Amino acid sequence: MALGPVGQIHISVSDIDTSVAFYRDVLGIPLLFQVPEMPMAFFASGDVRLYLGVPESPEFRSKVVLYFTVSDIDAEYERLRDQHGLSFTGKPHVVHRDGSGELWMTFTRDPTTTGSASCSSAERPPRPCDVVS
Repeated sequence: MALGPVGQIHISVSDIDTSVAFYRDVLGIPLLFQVPEMPMAFFASGDVRLYLGVPESPEFRSKVVLYFTVSDIDAEYERLRDQHGLSFTGKPHVVHRDGSGELWMTFTRDPTTTGSASCSSAERPPRPCDVVS
């Protein structure tokens, strides 16, 4: 029997209410439900469920990097920076280019994760004027 696709990813957070507001209101990911009287919330990110939770002990703390697909990475970068005040490690930039397209990324942080970063990525056709540095 082979494993199926990833169904759920756990993201350790330090404040469940702040994280719910960030993932729901800033990133726009649909909230499925928040567990009453427990520091747990579940979101629908395509076919993958994101489980945000405050770990019961340090050995259950996860360190996750999420790569979200966006249709226009420049517009999303500007929206998150200008409308929500997020800071980024740099502007969107090409990390890979081949004959089928380009992979672009920029990095920001969830305000309550325990050391993990959230990322955005986008694929688009190659543009001859772009310079990879």
